[in-house]
Amino acid sequence: QVQLVESGGGLVQAGGSLRLSCAASGRTFSSYAMGWFRQAPGKEREFVARISSSGRNTYYVDSVKGRFTISRDNAKNTVYLQMNSLKPEDTAVYYCAATPRAADHTKPKGYDYWGQGTQVTVSS
Repeated sequence: QVQLVESGGGLVQAGGSLRLSCAASGRTFSSYAMGWFRQAPGKEREFVARISSSGRNTYYVDSVKGRFTISRDNAKNTVYLQMNSLKPEDTAVYYCAATPRAADHTKPKGYDYWGQGTQVTVSS
């Protein structure tokens, strides 16, 4: 069992930056692929970024490429999402997710464990 706790959300003006953190429990964090998703009111949960268990491979949705960076520190059992040049359309609840499985890590069903989410609000 893995428990995930996100932090770092908040209110920021357009063009600003935030860094989200996701702390994981358990001894096997380094074997889990990790992902970030977001969900705006009235919309489906959307893939944002994912990172392989080693951290060597990353992938992003087109709308955040060049602005967001996913990274991980396996010694600290933590994955990060650095968000720069934020836009009002980035406003959502952001969730981190984890899985030990080889799966489509751009889909919610590709993950087994989820955090509770952290709100990100970008004002114009």
